[in-house]
Amino acid sequence: MRFLTADYLYPLYKNPIKEGVLQISDMGEVIAIFDNREDITNEKLELFDGVLCPGFINAHCHLELSHLSGQTDKGKGFLNFVEAIQQRNNFSKERIKEAIILAEQQMIKNGIVAVGDICNTSDTIFQKTKGNLNYYNFIEVFGVKNKLTDQIITDAKALRNNFRKAGQKATISPHAPYSVPPKLMREINISFDNKDSLFTIHMQETHHENELFQNKEGVLKTWLENKKASPEIWKNRQRAVDILQELEAEKVMLVHNTFTKKEDLTENYYCTCPNANLYIESTLPDYSIFDTDKLCLGTDSLASNKSLSILEELLVIKENSNFDLNTLLKIASKNGAEALGFSNLGTFEKGKTPGVNLIYGLKKVSVIA
Repeated sequence: MRFLTADYLYPLYKNPIKEGVLQISDMGEVIAIFDNREDITNEKLELFDGVLCPGFINAHCHLELSHLSGQTDKGKGFLNFVEAIQQRNNFSKERIKEAIILAEQQMIKNGIVAVGDICNTSDTIFQKTKGNLNYYNFIEVFGVKNKLTDQIITDAKALRNNFRKAGQKATISPHAPYSVPPKLMREINISFDNKDSLFTIHMQETHHENELFQNKEGVLKTWLENKKASPEIWKNRQRAVDILQELEAEKVMLVHNTFTKKEDLTENYYCTCPNANLYIESTLPDYSIFDTDKLCLGTDSLASNKSLSILEELLVIKENSNFDLNTLLKIASKNGAEALGFSNLGTFEKGKTPGVNLIYGLKKVSVIA
């Protein structure tokens, strides 16, 4: 049994508690919260400087791209980044495997306890089955030509089944509005079963996306035409968010939203990856438009970020919003746990095992439990 206390305790299901005490079992299960240190004998208290909060949730990551660290150009724009990512297979299996192991270790050290991970391959299964972190795996589907639909879905189902056989949560999800024609979207919907709880989709990551759907022009349209893409992609949708009308899931998480406007918002969850946004497009979303109870936080991949640190992402949002610390920590923990369906994480409620992070100086994080 442990009794942890710091300058402030942030349970995230109720208001912060000055000098509050968190009682946890030796296995990390929350037993109780005390508002006053005097309720606990001093010899039992573990006293820290800083604030205590639940473990972080990395709601959007591409763990399998970890080997691309340092391989992409910063600030060259989205299409340049996409072209660089297509070189992902030009590396040995050994290098890919080693990078995945090191990236997961980095996340654990940075206080992350669960990950919403985008998967195009089975490269990460070997590491995820070790049970170091909780993962919701999103089997990413894209294909701009209708004639390839059947093969794309067949391959996606096989990959999803590989993850599920390994004891992993896995759902087939669309990549983005510009990369999934209506025909492919219908097949993705059909694939949804009682083991699925959430779709995720990249949304309005580049201003070229809005140009494509609203004006039927721009470099993204040219890029798609050069790939002989189905014109239904842009002809059937007047806005990027129109693709949500084709989804038949109760819960969706929209990722990036760098160029999302207030009129585009829905009742869904939103995930921001600020450092990746700055790396690729040199800009950030307008955080003032989002419902902070539905806003989650991700790191994206090491191909677009120098580290996998939720705290570093929080510091960017702090400098570009008026959110208080309690709101920021909800975005980092509680909201992501709710979106990904990890009911035992995200808050210091009795019976949960959310992990315990110590944040000191608002610039460093240490894992306490």
